[in-house]
Amino acid sequence: MTMTAPDPVLRVPPASPAEAAAHFRASLRLYADVSDVAAGLAAEGDSGSVVRDPGFVVLDSRSTESWDQGHVPGAVHLPTALIAERAGDVLDRSVPVVTYCWGPGCNGATRAALALAELGYQVKEMLGGFEYWVREGFAYETLRGPERREPDGLTAPVAGACGC
Repeated sequence: MTMTAPDPVLRVPPASPAEAAAHFRASLRLYADVSDVAAGLAAEGDSGSVVRDPGFVVLDSRSTESWDQGHVPGAVHLPTALIAERAGDVLDRSVPVVTYCWGPGCNGATRAALALAELGYQVKEMLGGFEYWVREGFAYETLRGPERREPDGLTAPVAGACGC
């Protein structure tokens, strides 16, 4: 009798469709990707100026040095360590907050989101952080002024839309 190793994908069976739907619905309530955040911030009129409030605020939870190196235009700068003491001064509890930090290898945005949620704020985390904001080709602000890089073909379409 030959024993075969269990398939590594199906070793643990998939969740039921109802369990999966609940999980993914919850995930979308907690996370936003950089493309969706950029689209929410990009409502522009004929003159190129922003004409509406996106209904959320973006919060950069990194250090001042990191903020100066580059940040999402229009973001609020509030390092995680200062959230408990200063959030009430710079954020409105009725406006959802989208947190970000460096990128997928950093959990600073998660810590910031937790701190804000514990203070009573509605919060989502921006997946990919500042790294993917830049890699997807969105404009960003630096100490020297606005900058933009070409999209990285491994993270965003170089032409057209993603379609997801």
